[in-house]
Amino acid sequence: MANRLARASSPYLLQHADNPVDWYPWGPEALAAARTADKPILLSIGYAACHWCHVMARESFEDATTAALMNELFVSVKVDREERPDLDAVYMQAVQAMTGHGGWPMTVFLTPAGEPFYGGTYFPPEDRHGLPSFRRILRTIADAWRTRREEVGRAVLSVAEVYAAAADTVQPGPALDASVLDGGWRGIARRFEPIAGGFGGAPKFPHAMALDVALRRWARRGEAQALHIATHSFLQMARGGIFDQVGGGFHRYTVDAAWLVPHFEKMLYDNALLARLGVHLWQATGDDEVRRATERTLAWVRREMTDANGGWYSSLDADSEHEEGKFYVWSADEFAAVAGADASWAGPWFGVTAAGNWEGHNILTARGAAGGANAAGAAFGDGSESAFTPSPAALERVLQRLYAARARRVWPGRDEKIIASWNGLMLRAMAEAARVFDDAEARAAALANGEFLWHAMVREGRVFRIHAKGAPHIPGFLEDHAAVALGFIALYQLTFDRAWLDRAVALADRCVTHFWDEAEGAFYDTADDHERLVVRPRDVMDNATPAGGSLAAELLLMVAEYTGADAPRATAVRALSSLARPMQEYGVMFGHALGAAEMAVHGAIEVAIAGEVGSAPFTALSRAVASQYVPSLVLAGGEGDGAHDIALLAGRTAASGAATAYVCHDYRCAAPTQDAMAVVTQLGAAARIA
Repeated sequence: MANRLARASSPYLLQHADNPVDWYPWGPEALAAARTADKPILLSIGYAACHWCHVMARESFEDATTAALMNELFVSVKVDREERPDLDAVYMQAVQAMTGHGGWPMTVFLTPAGEPFYGGTYFPPEDRHGLPSFRRILRTIADAWRTRREEVGRAVLSVAEVYAAAADTVQPGPALDASVLDGGWRGIARRFEPIAGGFGGAPKFPHAMALDVALRRWARRGEAQALHIATHSFLQMARGGIFDQVGGGFHRYTVDAAWLVPHFEKMLYDNALLARLGVHLWQATGDDEVRRATERTLAWVRREMTDANGGWYSSLDADSEHEEGKFYVWSADEFAAVAGADASWAGPWFGVTAAGNWEGHNILTARGAAGGANAAGAAFGDGSESAFTPSPAALERVLQRLYAARARRVWPGRDEKIIASWNGLMLRAMAEAARVFDDAEARAAALANGEFLWHAMVREGRVFRIHAKGAPHIPGFLEDHAAVALGFIALYQLTFDRAWLDRAVALADRCVTHFWDEAEGAFYDTADDHERLVVRPRDVMDNATPAGGSLAAELLLMVAEYTGADAPRATAVRALSSLARPMQEYGVMFGHALGAAEMAVHGAIEVAIAGEVGSAPFTALSRAVASQYVPSLVLAGGEGDGAHDIALLAGRTAASGAATAYVCHDYRCAAPTQDAMAVVTQLGAAARIA
């Protein structure tokens, strides 16, 4: 018999709709039930693509004995962390304070008022490896609630002190200047792992935002090592198991330090951040391998992750047929049969061996693309060498066969809810790829997504968080408003359609009106009219996705450039200044904030192209701009009254009726030009600082 979750729109909650647990979704009904029964709340937080969430569900939530205990002793609440990042942030902070670590599934025990007093992550069904069984935890917590309520009260007060200390995040620090950027960059460079690229050891995450800082450093300072860090890391990922060699797109992270064995879930946001990084790396290097991985990632999004209305789905599961990675791995015999006559070169190229490289199976890599030792020799130590490089046509032929064969397998589950902020991040990547690669398919996808976001997910000027079952759900958070607005700015830079810029400016205004705390000089993640929680969350650190505050700061800096208004810039600088010390000391964890700070400190590169959009001269100039990596680019174009009230275009005219480019930086402008090559030269000069 289905429980209350059967009415949910979240695919993750629906996964638990047939559990014998009497689940509630988060809301007033659950809190009231706990108060009435004087029971603690068992809060379980996870997400649809989470492997260990599925494991705990099979072991405990689908078990009748465990479910009976939960139903007797607790009011059990299930939350999709992707729908409610506010709840996830609030209670993850408590779990990390209590245990020293966090993760998903997350299990937190609350008073009926929502106050946390005990928590953890995965609990096994039986005592195992020093972890108490879930049933033991249930009985212990219930006993403490019944007989030792004063201990529970002390735990509640202890966590409240953690919240109070964390809320005091706005601290005096160093001025927001080049020394902050230098300190953040040094921290990033120190953590670089020179062999496999990336940062640190296992488990290994992409940290695309920190790599973006490296690319910015190269563009501004000309430091070759910075470009090497960004390019080497990206290529090592693109050649590794973290990249889906057959279908395109990046998995979440790898459990090893060499990008070989992924945790097989695929998230929209990782691919958005890495694809945008790839676009910029190609501008900087012209590397064909970088471009190919980037284009294949975006093609995967268009092919497998796109709703009929233009929205983009959230994730693909790590599991299929209850086994992690089963969809993605190959036996040597199966690979050879599919590759056919090409198996003799394709096997070594993709690192396929009889023994396999993971639990007797082969996770495909493309180490052969690096030249020299192939995947088998380099990754598995058999010393084999391969100098063979397949033609693009031969490689594509094998990939098509592999994809067709894999498509006949049982597919991983797909979370088809559409999340505003993740779509905004991918919209930015897709629109920039369309502009830089002159890609008509990417352009169409970006425009369709922008229209969907504006018409389906914005209501009365506010962004909604989720679109599922044909309707928007849950008022949006700061990250939703800021990421969607930045995506709209990328669409304006692609199309020079003024409507997209106006929409971005309107959403930027909502960020300040509803999320900015003037007294504290910082952004909250939730709006001023949001549901009241035990604490109002404000997560300043860039995690797997950029923090809402760092997205909003970048957005306001760009809006200030387009409109000429001083207030947005002042707000952004104040918000970033409050993070100067942690940016300086923990660069890898503040990558997006450092990117916004770089724009605040060194200034935007402003490019205005006056002339008829779509004309041959205008297109030549805009293509010249697209060919170059320019950090903090603010690009405007067009002619007539609708264009000239954009600050960048005010007073800029098409000389002698022909499109004319104006390149400016730090209140200094190069000579107006109608020559595309001159634009390239001017951009290079404008980006570099002394």
